[in-house]
Amino acid sequence: MGWTDERVELLKKLWMEGLSASQIAAELGEGVTRNAVIGKVHRLKLSARAKPTNTAPRSRPASRPAAPRRVSSPSSSTASMSAKPRVSMSRPQVMGATALAASPEMDAELYVAPAAAELFIPEDKRLSLLQLNEHTCKWPIGDPLTKDFYFCGQHSLETGPYCEFHSRRAYHQLDKKKR
Repeated sequence: MGWTDERVELLKKLWMEGLSASQIAAELGEGVTRNAVIGKVHRLKLSARAKPTNTAPRSRPASRPAAPRRVSSPSSSTASMSAKPRVSMSRPQVMGATALAASPEMDAELYVAPAAAELFIPEDKRLSLLQLNEHTCKWPIGDPLTKDFYFCGQHSLETGPYCEFHSRRAYHQLDKKKR
């Protein structure tokens, strides 16, 4: 299959009308695949498609029989949308994969940790990133994008990077029955 000037012009016209790559491939026929259309569109550096002005489905060439389609999402073909109206459901709209979609039952099971009081560090004991060493607590306090950001700076334990207070916050012990 070669890209003649007429086929390229037809591709540009159909692309600007808002047709999908699959629809354009079906219109061009003669072994043109969806991937061939996408590749040519990228090589031609065509801009984003326009939204289709009509919602009527485009007819396919007679040489390729239409396979039965299963309606699986709201973004499926416009032909299936015009065939029967959709019934709106009362569940929240979820974008992307729905395997991790939140449900009302899950909200009740969420655990919220109690707010722990932060250790007060006097201003003269607060350290910047450049002042930290192997013996100081490296627990960050505040927002790193503000001037008020600092590190704890107290003496760290031999077993880790934090002081005793921040080690308890960082490393929770699970109950023995949960293990």
